[in-house]
Amino acid sequence: MIPRRALVVTATFLLAFLLYVDRVCISTAKVPIVADLGLTDAQFGWILSAFAFGYALLQAPAGMLADRYGARIILTGVVGFWSLFTGLTAATWSFSSMMVVRFLFGAGEAGAFPGMARTVFSWIPVRERGLVKGINFSASRLGAAVTMPALPWLIATIGWKASFLVLMLIGFVWAVAWWLWFRDEPTDQPGLTATERDYILANRQEPGVAAAPAVALSIPTLLRSGNLWLLMTQYFASNFNFFFCLSWLFPYVQRTFDLTYTQAGFYAMVPLLGGAAGNIFSGWLVDVFFRAGHPLASRRVPAIAGFALAAIGLVLSVDQSTVGGAVLWLTLAIFGADMTLSPSWSACIDVGGRNAGQVSGTMNMAGNLGSALVALAFPYLLLWTGKPQTFFHVGAALSVIAIACWLFIHPRQRILPSLP
Repeated sequence: MIPRRALVVTATFLLAFLLYVDRVCISTAKVPIVADLGLTDAQFGWILSAFAFGYALLQAPAGMLADRYGARIILTGVVGFWSLFTGLTAATWSFSSMMVVRFLFGAGEAGAFPGMARTVFSWIPVRERGLVKGINFSASRLGAAVTMPALPWLIATIGWKASFLVLMLIGFVWAVAWWLWFRDEPTDQPGLTATERDYILANRQEPGVAAAPAVALSIPTLLRSGNLWLLMTQYFASNFNFFFCLSWLFPYVQRTFDLTYTQAGFYAMVPLLGGAAGNIFSGWLVDVFFRAGHPLASRRVPAIAGFALAAIGLVLSVDQSTVGGAVLWLTLAIFGADMTLSPSWSACIDVGGRNAGQVSGTMNMAGNLGSALVALAFPYLLLWTGKPQTFFHVGAALSVIAIACWLFIHPRQRILPSLP
């Protein structure tokens, strides 16, 4: 019999896949959207940034709601909300209306990964969490990768507006299915065997680490955590590097190497596949170190190695004379950047415990401020300098700073609520 927690992972895999299909579709639809709405590249950058700001600002509140009300109701609500605004994207008529819709779309998506983090804490034994987080994040990269070549075909067939409506309906289906099937606690899940239930409950807490009470963390408590500040800084660097793939990679390779719409889609897909591989490899590595009795190394080693590869790949991707060379090194960079995700989110679950949604949401908020900055930094640095090299060098420098952060992160130090 398939373990019920494997079905939970499958459901969150599909959620992460859909999350990034909906997120990256606007990048692949840039040409017809810009043509229909009469936008400039700078305006399109602001539209991408509006999503990232909405996504970032609602992370911590969404995480608090997931901790308080559970992932069942929160994930049902956020998927339904963001799917609605995916569809409403097709109804926009101007730069301003697109900005508002994409900001609200980002706000809707904000609860997805904090909700999944809360699901992982409740359902997944601690020694399995690295691979599970890797699987979930690999789904997001696979969703984005599939979108790069598939959405241009769909747009050519039914138009960009109808394509967004189709994605809205798919999201509604997932939300209804999740609400009907999932329960927040294994003890409440119909069909779960007593053996699996007891195994989950006995192993979802690391031995020797105090459990945090189910009390929301105050903002001062969060701000006093050096661990959280370090996690936020390194995740800013990770998202700065990766969000380029979701926002400007497609138009960058198309314009730089004079590619057709279809060719650009396939080349833009390759680094995302590298990111999926990086997530799986890192998640596996996290669990290998943890099971060998090295909990600290299980978080630090994959993250530091990932940021090192990201810095190398970004630096070597510039000044390549062929699209193949540029994409090869960018794939290495994204493989490395995505190696940092599983240890980052695993560390948030470590230090957050029952407040995993709130802690991971706060980290993800900082990371997505990096995403918002990328959406603006790439076009403006290109405008100011006339070349993209500066952007890639900034990304490499941030990766070096992130390596320094991981030397001081201690995942076994729980963030506990302040006593009244």
